Amino acid sequence: MQERIQQLANTYLPELITWRRHLHQHPELSYQEFETATFVQDKLNEWGIPFQVMAGTGVIGLIKGKNPAIKTIALRADLDALPIQEENEVVYRSCKPGIMHACGHDVHTTCLLGAAKILQETIEEWEGTVKLIFQPGEEKNPGGASLLIKEGVLENPRPDGIFALHVHTTLETGKVSFRSGKVMASADEIYITVHGKGGHAASPHAAIDPILISAQLITALQQLISRRNDPFNPCVLSITSIQGGNTTNVIPDQVKLMGTFRALNEKWRFEAHELIRNTTEQLVSSMGGKADLHIDIGYPCVVNEVNLTTQAQQLASAYLGESNVSETEIRMGAEDFGFYAQKIPACFFRLGTQNMEKGIVHGVHTSKFDVDEAALEIGAGLLAWLAVAEKPAS
Repeated sequence: MQERIQQLANTYLPELITWRRHLHQHPELSYQEFETATFVQDKLNEWGIPFQVMAGTGVIGLIKGKNPAIKTIALRADLDALPIQEENEVVYRSCKPGIMHACGHDVHTTCLLGAAKILQETIEEWEGTVKLIFQPGEEKNPGGASLLIKEGVLENPRPDGIFALHVHTTLETGKVSFRSGKVMASADEIYITVHGKGGHAASPHAAIDPILISAQLITALQQLISRRNDPFNPCVLSITSIQGGNTTNVIPDQVKLMGTFRALNEKWRFEAHELIRNTTEQLVSSMGGKADLHIDIGYPCVVNEVNLTTQAQQLASAYLGESNVSETEIRMGAEDFGFYAQKIPACFFRLGTQNMEKGIVHGVHTSKFDVDEAALEIGAGLLAWLAVAEKPAS
């Protein structure tokens, strides 16, 4: 079966490249993936794979092999693009100004479509059921995964495990990487408005300066990470935006701050939220101001289930060769795949897409991001292989 899947993935590579280029040329922002969803539906219809639409633009397909009740494996890909202007001079450059597939979701969707075609063509040769999850809105809170879960994507049938891949721009094409346990951080958004009292810049004693208060607050929030957190517990707090004032001689009435908080420990994550709230309220109040604070709860940590991931890594080694499978590093980036991992055994792995000779070296979320399209064959084939070869937990 392994050789059969490898042969089909190789045969379909020209089609995979065509699909990927179409998707790359026609990116859509989170929760607006209507053309992309239609493209996916057309392919599933063409291959005779039944599906349903969920969460607006999510497409959920179901392929039943022999003995479909023996196990159910879910495969997930995300559909959305980013608000970035593409700078690549390629024939498949984005046709939509200011929107680009800069995180590889066009690759993810293509790989899952490829796996679906392989699985449907070999439907008489494997056992179990495969659920295809084409998911909207990975790039934007509350995360399309959370919406699909609320609508019952993990039921009828309930998967025994779920897999997803993600492009990895520092890993060469032909290679993949796995990691058991914690692999990506949670992500929460922080919004703070510091209210003061405006006045003339030459008379600061008659004002309550929200810029000075904000400067003290930013420093104090950083001290929470350096002095209240265990240094062996990775987390990041970054204030990424300061907006206040518009001239040189006026102290403004307010300053707006925005930032992100990332953690690899769910208990500490919510303890830190309380520390952030208390520090903000107390410090701003002590300096005569008032603070409005909102923490937008985002994605949880991505935690790969040990048994599922260990078995998947072994299957990948058999499929690609042991030298082409490595261990993924822990990253403080976030992924709404963490919502699935909270509910069922999950494995999120990396697909190498770098090609130094072709100059394909730019990172995700950049205007020059691209991939070595040879990786499509590996991604599609490996997803199909994991779906049929993975053994459910006894």
